Amino acid sequence: MASEKHAKEAIVTNIDDEICKEEEKLQNKSMFSVKSLLWHGGSVWDAWFSSASNQVAQVLLTLPYSFSQLGMVSGILFQVFYGLIGSWTAYLISVLYVEYRTRKEKENASFKNHVIQWFEVLDGLLGPFWKALGLGFNCTMLFFAAVIQLIACGSNIYYINDKLDKRTWTYIFGACCATTVFIPSFHNYRICSFLGLGMTTYTAWYMTIASIIHGQVENVTHSGPTKLVLYFTGATNILFAFGGHAVTVEVMHAMWEPKKFKYTYLFATLYVFTLTIPSASAVYWAFGDELLNHSNAFSLLPKTGFRDLAVSLMLIHQFITFGFACTPLYFVWEKLIGMHSTRNICLRALARMPVVIPIWFLAILFPFFGPINSAVGALLVSFTVYIIPTLAHMLTYRKASTRQNAAEKLPFFIGSWTAMYILNGFVVIWVLVVGFGFGGYASITNILKQINTFGLFAKCYQCKPSTPPTLAPTPPRAH
Repeated sequence: MASEKHAKEAIVTNIDDEICKEEEKLQNKSMFSVKSLLWHGGSVWDAWFSSASNQVAQVLLTLPYSFSQLGMVSGILFQVFYGLIGSWTAYLISVLYVEYRTRKEKENASFKNHVIQWFEVLDGLLGPFWKALGLGFNCTMLFFAAVIQLIACGSNIYYINDKLDKRTWTYIFGACCATTVFIPSFHNYRICSFLGLGMTTYTAWYMTIASIIHGQVENVTHSGPTKLVLYFTGATNILFAFGGHAVTVEVMHAMWEPKKFKYTYLFATLYVFTLTIPSASAVYWAFGDELLNHSNAFSLLPKTGFRDLAVSLMLIHQFITFGFACTPLYFVWEKLIGMHSTRNICLRALARMPVVIPIWFLAILFPFFGPINSAVGALLVSFTVYIIPTLAHMLTYRKASTRQNAAEKLPFFIGSWTAMYILNGFVVIWVLVVGFGFGGYASITNILKQINTFGLFAKCYQCKPSTPPTLAPTPPRAH
């Protein structure tokens, strides 16, 4: 009887153990699903959200400033033109990534604990010179893009709370943005990208509707373009706006199927047009030439709860965009010091801190992000995301055998490799002459003017002067 009783107890115990294991599996599966939903993204939609969210950040606030320099017609035309060129070069980068990865996988290379970056693609396809070229331009551009985000944070929050000056706010937000060192990779930006695009969508339509409701200011003038320096400064700011694909390779690598990226950036750009063109046009229509002295559109829009919400949302989005710009820099630094394969998040975060500190310093040194946008666009974006990818594509497929065995065939709208080379040649010449040449001269001239006028380490750039307290009249003395 005792043995039979023990046998029954053992059976019950085993059943209980199996039930516990099944419950644990279901719980783990549920937790994994929630984690995947919010944290671990790699679909085409994730790539689209990342591309669109990264493309529209603080530049949304400076496009009306560019319209005041360019005029309405040129402003719209340059947005469409540079948006399409940017989509084309993002496509070329995606093709080169697939080509590089296909070749490496044939050599049994594993990328399980390694994130492929743009300079590695150039190295594998064209050699060490192109690796150095891509690494130098890409890192410098992303570095200054992160600087611009910090400057914009200090500028925006000032319009909600001006008890602290912009420089002090930049100190504070530098500390906040430093927490991006804890986000491992672009896999983990799923919820951030989704929310970020929602925030910029609200801000863009707030700017549009608020400007229309406000109406045109008294004696409004729309005299732009008036000077070539201002004209090309505005044009290069738009070049910068649609040059957000310096992180294309990292976004692709985070995808489950990178080959599906092809036209993702184009569709992201088309959505971005619905935000940038109406908002910049409406603000310029309402305020005209006043924007020439206000690179941040928030400084002219009336203070309301809707505006304060837009400012708050843009601050959160700039935190996200700061992370987008810095993550490739984190990867490069990790590879340099041998920490890239480390799984310990806290250790990697500590190792990444030397990347954040100089960004923080420069944001305090150069507090005027409108002119910096144009300079970065002309001198860095022009090469990083337009000229270098286009030349790299032309050189990679210069041989007939390489073209024949290409991992990706020509797009359906390009009839031949001759047409491909003509289009690529046009992009290189245009961006080199107009973007880098004219735009570089205009941007440097403009930024030097800003430094001479306001100085480095400016405490509160383009802040309204405080009104001195009104003194009560002194009563007359009795005689």
